[in-house]
Amino acid sequence: MYIIFILIILVVLLVPIFLYNNLVSKRNAVDNAFYSMDVMLKKRFDLIPMLVDTVKGYAAHEKDILAKLTALRQTVNNGTVSYNDKVAADNELGQVIQTLFVAVENYPVLKASDNFLRLQGAINETEEQLAASRRFYNTAVKEYHDAIGTFPSSIMAGWAGMKSLHYFTISEKDKEVPNTRFNA
Repeated sequence: MYIIFILIILVVLLVPIFLYNNLVSKRNAVDNAFYSMDVMLKKRFDLIPMLVDTVKGYAAHEKDILAKLTALRQTVNNGTVSYNDKVAADNELGQVIQTLFVAVENYPVLKASDNFLRLQGAINETEEQLAASRRFYNTAVKEYHDAIGTFPSSIMAGWAGMKSLHYFTISEKDKEVPNTRFNA
């Protein structure tokens, strides 16, 4: 009789501990995914000065694009930028980089430059890694949401104050094809 009572007490004590630890693990996975994505954003912004320096000599009349790239990089590197502002700057930067690469089409010598080709390859690789980081983050958020939303861990999540997190999303405006026409 005492053994059954002790087993029930152990189950009652161990189940909440297991549930809480599982929730913390899911939350930590989300944090890890976010910071992995943040590292890729930093890498992307570190490539911008190289891109700007490479294109400057060829793209004097695309000065506005280069200024915008520099301003976006400075905004993100400010250190006090919120997550939402960082995502917005990231979205805008993607469009500006696409526009710049289209503008480069006007410069055959630049397109053939080994330095530019290597830099363009590095940026493309970084963009692919960033997309993978975003998918990883959203997967971690989904698993976290599943954990805090299912019974009985939802009870533990409520007691622990664990709330829903935001997915990385793209606004409808950012899904539009960027305008790549220049008035000559």
